[in-house]
Amino acid sequence: MKQAPATIVPPSINADTLRVRCATCSMHQLCLPMGLDAADMDRLDRIIGRRRKITRGGNLFRIGDPFSNLYAIRFGHFKTYQLNPDGGEQITGFQMAGELLGMDAISTDRHHCSAEALENSEVCEIPFAGLEKLFGDMPTLLRHFHRMMSQEITREQSVMLLLGNMPATQRFAAFLVNLASRYEARGYSAHSFQLRMSREEIGNYLGLTIESISRLLSKFKKEGLLRVSNREIELLNPALLKQITAGTIDKH
Repeated sequence: MKQAPATIVPPSINADTLRVRCATCSMHQLCLPMGLDAADMDRLDRIIGRRRKITRGGNLFRIGDPFSNLYAIRFGHFKTYQLNPDGGEQITGFQMAGELLGMDAISTDRHHCSAEALENSEVCEIPFAGLEKLFGDMPTLLRHFHRMMSQEITREQSVMLLLGNMPATQRFAAFLVNLASRYEARGYSAHSFQLRMSREEIGNYLGLTIESISRLLSKFKKEGLLRVSNREIELLNPALLKQITAGTIDKH
């Protein structure tokens, strides 16, 4: 299936109009460490390359692309995926505003996954070479970056546990609980949200078929855990979902 092209801001626009002011961004508390003074924030602002719009279905980067930038998601949602030996797509994660994309390529200077927009989205380009220069002068920024890398490693380990040991019901409950907590951290409702990914994509990520995802939605709805309307989800019993996720309640 042909991917829609990324929308790039024309170079004719004055650079000052593209300047991303980190301090005024609604997601800056998730992207940046607390405690940066005005001078440090200004130095960080100066290395931000541009805002880049990616239309739904467009790729921010692809497997094998050379690495030069990290990308902070300003708004929208992405999925990252790799390719199976047979060439099929394997989704490795779903990302949202306030998260960084591109860290997979730091060690080899080539991307090991592709990032595709699930809806019209916008990112801030952060040239990594410029960011590295700031690390020496801004240890707070370096520590924050290390924490973000650690969180990414922890998230990947959690996915391995999810796919390796959990039954289907527990996997799906964990997926919903994780989404809810991430939306809450961004100031959105933790109980009512829209799934930006398709049921097929959720199944691909969780190692389940689309039929299994549909059955689980119906099961959770019947048991009073969810209210479902197309992609609109309302968690009616978050506490019980968390218990299912933790394995303290058997809901096979």
